[in-house]
Amino acid sequence: MNKRSLGRSGLQVSPLAFGGNVFGWTADEATSFSLLDAWVDAGLDFVDTADVYSRWVPGHQGGESETILGKWFKRSGKRHRVVLATKVGKDMGEGKVGLKPAYIRQAVDDSLRRLQTDYIDLYQSHDDDPDIPLEDTLGAYGDLIRAGKVRAIGASNYSAPRLAQALQVSEKHGLPRYESLQPLYNLYDRAVFEDELEPLCVKHEVGVINFYALAAGFLTGKYRSAADAAKSARGKTTTAKYLNERGLRILAALDEVAARVDARPGQVALAWQMARPSVTAPIASATSLQQLQELVGATQIRLDAEATALLDQASA
Repeated sequence: MNKRSLGRSGLQVSPLAFGGNVFGWTADEATSFSLLDAWVDAGLDFVDTADVYSRWVPGHQGGESETILGKWFKRSGKRHRVVLATKVGKDMGEGKVGLKPAYIRQAVDDSLRRLQTDYIDLYQSHDDDPDIPLEDTLGAYGDLIRAGKVRAIGASNYSAPRLAQALQVSEKHGLPRYESLQPLYNLYDRAVFEDELEPLCVKHEVGVINFYALAAGFLTGKYRSAADAAKSARGKTTTAKYLNERGLRILAALDEVAARVDARPGQVALAWQMARPSVTAPIASATSLQQLQELVGATQIRLDAEATALLDQASA
């Protein structure tokens, strides 16, 4: 598996990241273990999670995904084979939210305990926190890096102006800089990233690990009519956002290219992203070994100029 550099961090990652939001939610512990084993056995190493996963599920408190990952690390002994990314900042309840230095110090220790590891490869600000000076947040991350708890830092859900400001603050004060950005990006959701964030990331060599790479499953071709909304827990919101004239035009292009390269639509959607020079590794999830094998297969697909142009045009 060809590895890619994540920003200027020195971290080398596989061209696709496994989205750990499913661990303990739509994939139980046993299924999660088998998915993780299959992921690293296939030669991929990048896994992305967050402390807040999966607090949105009734009866969950957050930390479920990290806890399962920690149990797998302990049982499998494969921590050294994974580039581990997690996040801090989303509301964990009881006032545990945001990017205050004191909270970051508490949250990283909580994550390390759940993950049963002594270091996190990529620690990310899950949301921007405009109430805390950037130099305070970045300074706290610097302390964690010096302590050996974190190897590199990244940002998620940052606007272009705020990411630019953060990079300036890092340079001015000699603080660690965000080496990666985690934005919303896929064949349907293109404008926000491509207009402002992409040029900024390319200019400053910031790695991009985009979420919703399959548009909540829409780009797999799973949802083609309103009736398909019943196919999953998130089907209703997915079809409400993506099932329209433009969405169907994108699916038609994916179908055409997939037939040409003997692949599935979702694999083509991922291959299109992995071929984009600005993208380091899209994030995608699987809840079965069959889905996981499709993700792995996507890393082997090479799209020619004609196929890329067809997808570009359909999704413009």
